[in-house]
Amino acid sequence: MKKLIFSCAVVVALFSNPQFMYGQFGFNSDVGCITNIGESDCISNAVISAMPFLRIAPDARGGSMGDLGIALTPNSNAMHYNASNLVWTEEETAISVTYTPWLRELNLNDIYLAYLTGYKKIDGLQTVGFGLRFFSLGEISFTDNDGVSTGSGKPREFELSGAYARKLSDKLSAGLTAKYVYSNLASGQMAGGLDISSANAFAADFSLTYRSKGKTGGYKSEFAMGLALTNIGSKVSYTNQAVKDFLPANFGLGSALKLELDEFNTVEFGLDINKLMVPTPVASLLSDGTNNPVYDNENGNGTGDGIADFRQKSLFSGVFGSFSDAQGGFSEELKEFSYSLGGEYWYDKQFAVRAGYYYENAIKGDRQFLTLGIGLKYNVFGIDLSYLVPTSNQRNPLDNTLRFGLIFDFASYQTQNAVDE
Repeated sequence: MKKLIFSCAVVVALFSNPQFMYGQFGFNSDVGCITNIGESDCISNAVISAMPFLRIAPDARGGSMGDLGIALTPNSNAMHYNASNLVWTEEETAISVTYTPWLRELNLNDIYLAYLTGYKKIDGLQTVGFGLRFFSLGEISFTDNDGVSTGSGKPREFELSGAYARKLSDKLSAGLTAKYVYSNLASGQMAGGLDISSANAFAADFSLTYRSKGKTGGYKSEFAMGLALTNIGSKVSYTNQAVKDFLPANFGLGSALKLELDEFNTVEFGLDINKLMVPTPVASLLSDGTNNPVYDNENGNGTGDGIADFRQKSLFSGVFGSFSDAQGGFSEELKEFSYSLGGEYWYDKQFAVRAGYYYENAIKGDRQFLTLGIGLKYNVFGIDLSYLVPTSNQRNPLDNTLRFGLIFDFASYQTQNAVDE
């Protein structure tokens, strides 16, 4: 099972183009989507990128609220969702670590995602943060097409990031994150006659946060909105091919409303909307079986170099053109947006209950799941737990998996020491 899963990952990484994926499919202009040749039912046309681990929600709090986090009341895990949110944290310094088992339902115990992140307030206006994400795919035994062993390996990926956030006014902040990412899936092996190597890239995030305190329904409240453009960076390749693939650049827009019901009870609700800023895959054929002229458009006749044009776009052409490049037009573009909706209840800032829901259109990945979680805070420590409940036929690597995170608050630690002394 592990070999099968890993093989699928390598295939996606190396051959993420519709000529490979849609060999027997075509674009049907009558229904505005990719279909079986001669059929009218749309098939999946999910947007594909290299290094998709960069878009995995790494923390248990956000993971228990439908992968929500762009505008939530921030903690150190805001590094992943929206680094500009770090300046609004209540604590001066904090560090958190999250462990996420992967495919545990299939009894694979050596695949996991680990996330270490933290921040430090320089003063009332500036905050710096860091993050380290490590994704282990366990140990894999490689074989050739005849089943002969070609060795073994330990596929792994990681991201190292640093952020700077600053308040621009009493209600607005901005953040900039620099990243180095590395991926080694099958270095030293061969696939399709091509030598596989590791891939690495540099990327950046830009984010904004707006926060305003007031009253809602007679209760003290805080409304927040956030904008995050993440993983905008150089294209990568796992082989010596000239054509490279896009990182999972993402457009994220979030809002949240926090209500203080009384001295002990607080609730917060949030909504995130995300869209990958990666070119939409294009079918190599039309529904009548002829070449699709926009797949490999040399002189408009579809007889170019044999490589999909959308894969050869420049970084900025691909990122900014991703909002208007779907063959199915505006209706297909709307299907590429995913939605996270969640809520959180705190009692006395010590015990939290959370729930959320994540939705993705059926032809763009079809991930749909319910999430649940709790949080506990005692003195300097905070613990978050999350659980994912599948609600669609699309399997999720975290189905029925419990993951947890630990937060350490240095400010509370120093205060506690002072009291003890």
